[in-house]
Amino acid sequence: MPSFISGPIKITHVSGDGTVNFGDVLQIAPKSTGKSHAGAGGSNCGDFLQTNTFVSFTNTGDPDFSDSNNTANN
Repeated sequence: MPSFISGPIKITHVSGDGTVNFGDVLQIAPKSTGKSHAGAGGSNCGDFLQTNTFVSFTNTGDPDFSDSNNTANN
């Protein structure tokens, strides 16, 4: 199905392995993965941003062995 974009588009940054897609696509597979931990309001980005966080706890315990396996995706 064709895509129709009816407004302005603002892309400020795409890193080396990033993907920006407009239109039809069957599958987008990541070439690299990463994990980060941030509390409430810690990773927000955008124009005219306001966050009100009074109490924030970040659970960083991860008992999994592997979260995102992409070794065969080269």
